[in-house]
Amino acid sequence: MGALTEDMKNRIRAFLPKYPRKQAVTLPALHLVHDELRTVSNEAIVEIAEILELHPSEVQDTMTFYEFYKGEGQKNGKTRLWVCRGLACMLRGAYELIEHCESKLGVKCGHTTEDGTITLEFAECIGACDGAPACMREDVHVMNVTPEKADALITELKLK
Repeated sequence: MGALTEDMKNRIRAFLPKYPRKQAVTLPALHLVHDELRTVSNEAIVEIAEILELHPSEVQDTMTFYEFYKGEGQKNGKTRLWVCRGLACMLRGAYELIEHCESKLGVKCGHTTEDGTITLEFAECIGACDGAPACMREDVHVMNVTPEKADALITELKLK
């Protein structure tokens, strides 16, 4: 049995007509697998490469270029919490917010809480400068984040 389910493989194949070349489906395929499994194992890389008729190293190269994906031996928590440290956020307290979240969660950025619920990460920019400092939980922006607002967000995420 492989890393990918037949449903996942079919969903990757469904991307093919939407792109000019099979190689262009690499990112959507990685996103799909990562969202489903919370990681992209070496076995999954090989299976994606087979579907896209690429060498596994080409899929691996794409995956490792972006810090978004977790690879073999790494796994995201149930929810990813990103703290922006772009210029606007930095000027409005992002580094202090990162330290606060690390303390509250008991992990450093890039790691997952012991209970597996939250992976804390930083981003260079999440495009929410008007609400700096900002966070992103999965794909949702949280603006004007204070330590108190971060505490409430973390509590909410732990209850999910």
